[in-house]
Amino acid sequence: MKKIAILGVTGSIGGNAVDVVLSHPEAFKVTAVSALKSREACEEAARKLGAKAYVGEDAATRAVEENDADICLVATVGLSGLKPTLAAIEKGMDIALATKEVMVMAGELVTSAAKRKGVKFLPVDSEHSAIWQCLAGTEGNGAVDRLILTASGGPFLDAPSDLSAVTPAQALNHPRWKMGPKVTVDSSTMMNKGFEILEARWLFGVPVDRIDVVVHPESIVHSLVTFTDGATLAQLSPPDMRVAIQYALTGPKRLRSERARLDLAALGALTFRKPDPVRFPCLELVKASARAGGCASAVLAAADEWAVDAFLSGRIPYTGIAKTVEEVLEHAPEMACDSPEAVFEAAEWTRRRLEGLKG
Repeated sequence: MKKIAILGVTGSIGGNAVDVVLSHPEAFKVTAVSALKSREACEEAARKLGAKAYVGEDAATRAVEENDADICLVATVGLSGLKPTLAAIEKGMDIALATKEVMVMAGELVTSAAKRKGVKFLPVDSEHSAIWQCLAGTEGNGAVDRLILTASGGPFLDAPSDLSAVTPAQALNHPRWKMGPKVTVDSSTMMNKGFEILEARWLFGVPVDRIDVVVHPESIVHSLVTFTDGATLAQLSPPDMRVAIQYALTGPKRLRSERARLDLAALGALTFRKPDPVRFPCLELVKASARAGGCASAVLAAADEWAVDAFLSGRIPYTGIAKTVEEVLEHAPEMACDSPEAVFEAAEWTRRRLEGLKG
């Protein structure tokens, strides 16, 4: 029986994780759950799971420091996941990481810490879980030629090219996945997919110039790996985050579930296309941040967080999200990203600049 800590239990990933755990009571024991604000929902989850509940600004870190677990599922929002992730690594917990910003903004920092402690990262995103599954049994990443992440294309894949009048309600209407507001908007701009490129870079040790994105509206093929011998493997399943969450908690072992099975004949066809760089400029911004190195990716993620909030609150137009990120990246100073303080400093510099103060 594996002991699990669930950080961000009231969010979409956290809720799905609770469902997975309750479906296999013989396999999992949850020791602690945390939430930032939703006290009632957090305490209800804790009652269902027989776990301790933590709520508040430092709840995730306290949940880690005051409890033992084999796996810490990090499903908090944004950079708030960095401190509890490092705390969990320090305690020797494997990390089931669902908070992209941790790897995007501090990938080198957390992967180095995990290596020192002998801790594993267990991918939770369906795309990275798919790559992980495709790599099973492979003798090292030297056999990998390319990683291929799939993207649904979001709500504006076939919309008119002028997206300046897009409303928050339209951006939040994702055709395939039910997610929180920030992730849903990021999916519509493909910034989320860009974050996944950076995440894959650190999780699998493959440089960004060997990581591709292909639009796949059906969201059945979750990612692919092309190997040096010319073979390409893909992982397919119906769009259900519980599949990836369960594999993160059990892999390479598989537990039976009663979830829907894939019916290829009923699907009839699966389609793929290249992402439009004009419609989705965020993909290139992400690669630019990777080329710049240092804390550039931390600046990118902090700028995106500010811009998405500004869009949802009506302060900037939808197209202003990418423009805001581009402008900040162009003026970002060179900053090393070798400590938590450096990451937070880069994020704070970004916020100051965007609020019109001197950086």
